[in-house]
Amino acid sequence: DFEELQKQLDSRLQNTEMSGAHNSEYQTLEDLERKEREYSEHIIDNMEAFWKQTEKAQQAFLDQSKRSSAKATKIMMDLTEKMIAVESLLSESQDLRAMDIQERLFNWELMVKMIDSLKSYIPEECKCRLNIVSNILDHLTVKNNLSVRQKEELLTDLHKAFWEQLAHFSNECIQQSKDLILKRLECRAKKREEFKHRQKAEQGSLLSKTFHIKDVHDFLKAYHELLEKHRQAQWELEEEDDCKSTEAVADLYKELYSKASHALAELVTELFLQTLPVVTGLSVRECELLKEEWQENLVPQLQKWETHRQRRWKLFQEQLLQEKKLWIKEYALSAVMQKHLSEKQEKIIQGVVNRLGCLSDESVNYILQKHRLLLCSVLTRLTLRRVGMAALARMRMSRKKSLLQELREQHILQKGTSPCQDEDQWQLQKAVESHILEEEEKLEEETQQTHLEFHQQLVTEIQEALQFLQQHMEQVIGQTLLQHARREAGKKSSDDGQDFKERLVEAAVESVYGTSNNINRLVQNYYQQLGEIIEGYEGKKLQQLKSLQAERGERNRLRKKQENELALKEKQTKGLLDVSSTVHQRMVLQQKKVLAQFELQQQIRLESLKQKLLGLHHLETELENQLKEAEQDFVSELAALARVPVAVKKKPSKRSKPAGEKTNSKKTFQSPESEDKDNSYENIQEPPGLTSGLCRERLQSPHEGETEPRKNSKMLKKRGNR
Repeated sequence: DFEELQKQLDSRLQNTEMSGAHNSEYQTLEDLERKEREYSEHIIDNMEAFWKQTEKAQQAFLDQSKRSSAKATKIMMDLTEKMIAVESLLSESQDLRAMDIQERLFNWELMVKMIDSLKSYIPEECKCRLNIVSNILDHLTVKNNLSVRQKEELLTDLHKAFWEQLAHFSNECIQQSKDLILKRLECRAKKREEFKHRQKAEQGSLLSKTFHIKDVHDFLKAYHELLEKHRQAQWELEEEDDCKSTEAVADLYKELYSKASHALAELVTELFLQTLPVVTGLSVRECELLKEEWQENLVPQLQKWETHRQRRWKLFQEQLLQEKKLWIKEYALSAVMQKHLSEKQEKIIQGVVNRLGCLSDESVNYILQKHRLLLCSVLTRLTLRRVGMAALARMRMSRKKSLLQELREQHILQKGTSPCQDEDQWQLQKAVESHILEEEEKLEEETQQTHLEFHQQLVTEIQEALQFLQQHMEQVIGQTLLQHARREAGKKSSDDGQDFKERLVEAAVESVYGTSNNINRLVQNYYQQLGEIIEGYEGKKLQQLKSLQAERGERNRLRKKQENELALKEKQTKGLLDVSSTVHQRMVLQQKKVLAQFELQQQIRLESLKQKLLGLHHLETELENQLKEAEQDFVSELAALARVPVAVKKKPSKRSKPAGEKTNSKKTFQSPESEDKDNSYENIQEPPGLTSGLCRERLQSPHEGETEPRKNSKMLKKRGNR
């Protein structure tokens, strides 16, 4: 069944991955968000099905093994303890994996930025070369060596040739880098398959070993360490392959850049040494000097652009460092929220268990263990969902962040290269800075709105998961209460002396020693004693309830007095509060105050109910003991009266009397015939329940008024029914 659950999960995840797949190699953000949501739903559903199946498997095992209740509870607690250990290991592993993934994302951004920087070499060089050529041609036009029309034609042809080379360079970069990456991915897939075979072999070797039941924790630790070792090895393999792939692409781009740069230089050389001498009439030597001038002007332009590129790279690294700090802060806040949620849930289940109050320590520990296990499982999957949502939120805002970052870089570079010379430039820089601030505020507002949207979605999913946790724990608590009730009912219904009571009733009916008056007096005295016991119980119960009510009233009075004193202090210090405190802060303080008062009142009510329950339980125990004693006396006197030969059972202990109550040494009324037999029957001790036994149909006689024993039978039947 567990394997079937795993197959269903794999099938659903595969369907989710394939859904919405198009021929395009790209995915939209909407597709990613939908897939992530469906993935989380499948994971939560699988978790619920897994724990339900676990309960079924446990119950089936216990039903087939025919274990005792205590042994079954111990087995389930041991299993729960081991599952908690497994969930803790999985949670730690998931946290480490999330941090590794986040670090890899940052590394990928660095790789992408580096490749984009290499791709920008040729476009920037094209601009620099064209600008310098244009300046030289303008100078020739001013000297009348070149007409304006000729200059425009030359620039147009050169511009066209340059951008053809640029397009060829871009296409070659894309195509050759794709081919390179595909080859490396094929090699990675082969390595991964080999790696998987080695992993399965090592896992099979470990699983084939025989572990004693006491060594389960050692086995779990060893198996988890093996899985972590495999994961880390595969992770390092992928990291190494990513670095090598990036280096290979970088080398490819440098090679293509070198070729493109050489082609551009050839075009410029052709312009100066072949075209210009024909068009302008200048000598070849003069054209060579123009080319040398072009080269001299090109070097500082390229150096300037390289300086700008390095400055952009530094700004990007600073931005990435800020994002890392922000991610660490968000991770810490998430850990705090998870801890708060865990503590709140544990407090709730602890309150529920405290309110029950009737379960044994073993049952309470089992409930708390089960809750801890399910809570850990739920939080592990919700943490995974939170990590996914954080990535999606970052992806949603990445484009706007990139645009804003480019705007900042341009402004910073412009300020560094061309300081303000006049009022107009100063005003322009001020306008740009104001625009950047506006864009930052918009981006911050949209980011908060995006995080709020994902947070509300996460809260909804948390509530759904906690609803499952609550339903499952209700079943666990209900089963525990049912087992407890069955045990208590079994204890109360155990009646080892039932056969003796039935024989005693038959013997009393047939006995010739008991007269109607004696039995009537015996039963009346027994009823009188029962009435006195019940009356005493009702009086003590009423007195105790009044006492508890008085104590509760006193506590309420003291609490109100303390609240009034606290309110007076708050009113006195209210004028000292900062006037600038917002309405929201005051509302939060008032909310906390009301919640604290509510929790205090709930605690007081709970303590009062506990005292009431304990008191009533004590009185009921006392009543039950008194009724048992009265019944035992009645049994002994009836046996003595009927002179029934029975086996003598020694009393296990003296009759218990409540504290503060004097022991009544006077026995119940006995018939004169049985007074001389007290020494023979005074040690007779029988279990409770005879009073109801006397009312059985065995006391009913089909004949009326024939003999004295038959009259006694009718009288016993009537009294017993009463």
